[in-house]
Amino acid sequence: MRNHRTIQNAYYVSDLDAAIGRWHALWGIGPFLVRRHIQLPEVTYRGTRSTLDISAAYVQAGPIMVELVTQHDDTPSAFREMFGRGQSGFHHVAMIPDDYDAQLAAYARAGFDVVTELRTASGRGAAYVDTRPLFGHMVEVYWPSEGLNALYREVEQLAAAWDGRQLVIEVDPAA
Repeated sequence: MRNHRTIQNAYYVSDLDAAIGRWHALWGIGPFLVRRHIQLPEVTYRGTRSTLDISAAYVQAGPIMVELVTQHDDTPSAFREMFGRGQSGFHHVAMIPDDYDAQLAAYARAGFDVVTELRTASGRGAAYVDTRPLFGHMVEVYWPSEGLNALYREVEQLAAAWDGRQLVIEVDPAA
């Protein structure tokens, strides 16, 4: 875990569109790349098969990506463990390790459990590790992939070229 590098700060929001408006109004950042009802064919909650209905918006804020995420259903998850309907707040930082399995094993040895693990329809994946006793928030450990790297590059490039006109860019939830 010594090479940990935070690449994203993520906030759980109760209303994705309202949160986008608030973040833009306060910080002037954009555009927000939005995936609604992300297709998640593989989800586990504390080791048991589950489902999850989430939407997310990604935006570059200087050197770090910000994710705004909401859960539409009430299935148990890393999000519902921290926030109920109508609540919002800081949820997790994200990192891409060199070795996904080794990183999760290191967290387990340190006493931190995986709450939710998921894979998207496009093959990207992540685990939310419960580091709340130490940090007050979770850590998202990404499964390294070129698709994930491409998402981060796209958000950064969109922000660099943004002319301020199109605040929200809707993206295929299976992408």
